[in-house]
Amino acid sequence: MSDIDWDALREKAIEMTTHSYVPYSDYRVGVAGLTDDGRVVAGCNVENAAYGVGLCAECGMVSELHATGGGLLVAVYCVDGRGEALMPCGRCRQLLWENGGAACLLMTPEGVLPMDQVLPQAFGPDNLAQRP
Repeated sequence: MSDIDWDALREKAIEMTTHSYVPYSDYRVGVAGLTDDGRVVAGCNVENAAYGVGLCAECGMVSELHATGGGLLVAVYCVDGRGEALMPCGRCRQLLWENGGAACLLMTPEGVLPMDQVLPQAFGPDNLAQRP
């Protein structure tokens, strides 16, 4: 955890909130993640008139992860429009699990936690490999 520049991730996440498209909720979210090869990937939330099919910031970040070479997330910082650490929703916790694994670190309102504490007993690719 000492190799991770949490301040830089937070600053990038805060910057991403300024790109959010939130005409309905006015609730800005930005996220930044560090990859296993040292890249920083980021995203912001994007709403639309169909409400339920909006895109969380983490969706954009994971899309950038794959669009720029893939790899694994090792650390993630998600913030609200005030720059405060924000716990990702359930769908996004699953995205982080599948793209970072159990050891991926997440800054939460209570401090840094590994994904296996954020999403205990997670269902993932390993479960699908065990098809009957």
